[in-house]
This record gives sequence, structure tokens and C-alpha cells, in this order.
Amino acid sequence: MITLPVTLLAFGMSMDAFAAAIGKGTALNRPGLREAMRIGLIFGVIEFITPLLGWLLGQTAAQYVSHWDHWIAFVLLCFLGGRMILSGARPASGEPVVLQRHPFWVLAVTGIATSIDAFAIGVGLAFLDVPIIPAAIAIGMATFIMTTLGVLLGRVLGKLAGRQAEILGGVLLIVIGAVILKEHMLPAA
Repeated sequence: MITLPVTLLAFGMSMDAFAAAIGKGTALNRPGLREAMRIGLIFGVIEFITPLLGWLLGQTAAQYVSHWDHWIAFVLLCFLGGRMILSGARPASGEPVVLQRHPFWVLAVTGIATSIDAFAIGVGLAFLDVPIIPAAIAIGMATFIMTTLGVLLGRVLGKLAGRQAEILGGVLLIVIGAVILKEHMLPAA
């Protein structure tokens, strides 16, 4: 059974993916519901798997990963964001290239970068005797829903931003990485 705290945790864990999905949606040429659901499914499956891996690897791995997870997420998101910014800033040569869909590997790397915290959450849930399967399902489903909505929101923002949408999406990914880094570097208040 999925409790209210697990549901709140699941939607909290999906916020990074939601923000990244907005960026992905702005970079696409009018993504439809099918493409939004494809991206949501990729992110959702990754967010389902990472807490399971955290659960399985336990406290030993958490000690090492917790020291580096924010740096890993920051570097991956900055790399992907920088790539989007460079792509959006290149002068158009001939006919504009319209991105109809993101390659799977780009989505998978983005999904992994936004789900590293879910790995650490999985480790923490192991010590709280929270059943991991319902929690992982809740996290995966919340991420699927929020990512799908984020891509569709990005579609609207992409229409408004025109050619600059990919640059905005890249900046958004870098900001997400910086926020993750900042949250881990500053002491808790």
C-alpha cells in the first residue's frame, strides 16, 4: 500500500525530472502526447529502477555515492545543457533542422542525472523498513506523470520562444544541476 508520505516523496523526487522535461519539450517541434509519454516512460522507468538499486546496494554504497551524487548530477546536467545551448546558438545553415524526437541515449542520460537522488532515497528507505517495491512504483509513476506534463508544457513554451527554445532548455538543465549541487554543498538550515 502506498501511503501519503510515500506519495509526497514520489512527487518530490519527480520535480527535477519535471523541470528537465520542460527543457526537453521546448527543444522539440510540437511534441505530441505520444512523444511526451515516451519521454515520461523513459524517465519513469529510470526513477523506478534507481531507488531499487539504492535499496540493494545498501548503506556501504550510500556512504560513497552520497559524497559524489550531487557532483555526478551536476556534471551530467551541465554537459547536456551545454550541448543544447551550443546547438541552439549555432547559426542556421540552410533550412532549419527541426528536432522531432530526442535520441534515447540523451533522454536516458538526462533521466539518470535527475534520478541520482532517488538512488540515495532507496538506501534510506531500506533503513526505515519502507517496502521498496510500492515506493519505487510510486516514484516511477509520479515521474512518468510529471515528465509527460513537463514535455507538454515545454511544447507551449517552445512555441513562444521559437529558435531560442533549445537554449532555454539547456540553461534550465544547467540550473537544475546547480540547484542540486547547491542543496548538497550548503548545510541544512
